[in-house]
Amino acid sequence: MATRLLSQVEGLYIIADSKMGRGVASIHHIPTESIIESCPVIMLSSADTQVIHSTRLHDYYFLWDTDQKTSAIALGYGSLYNHSESPNADYVLNDETQEIQFFAIKDIEAGDQILINYQTLLTEEYNLWFVEDQKV
Repeated sequence: MATRLLSQVEGLYIIADSKMGRGVASIHHIPTESIIESCPVIMLSSADTQVIHSTRLHDYYFLWDTDQKTSAIALGYGSLYNHSESPNADYVLNDETQEIQFFAIKDIEAGDQILINYQTLLTEEYNLWFVEDQKV
């Protein structure tokens, strides 16, 4: 079996945000289009996805296949990136490798929180479960 190197920007760290809880930042500047992190995921079945809504993990999962109603928990820092309607990062789901790849869509300065938009699906079924009270 071949060993595969997982990529991650050097210097990522966890921050404590008073309004959003734990988040992720970097000690280094991250240029636009840079890969921030490729996170392996733990895949959850449709049944598991229904159960997760009644657990603390509800705030940390990603919808994976909306037709099959599956989801995933990202390892690494993946499930700790916070939400913003004005994100500085985005992500793609990779079915083949079962990873989520996070990348910068704006320059991210050292110390700035890395933020993604949780609302990739703009339907009532997939509304945010919290009220966003700040613009970043």
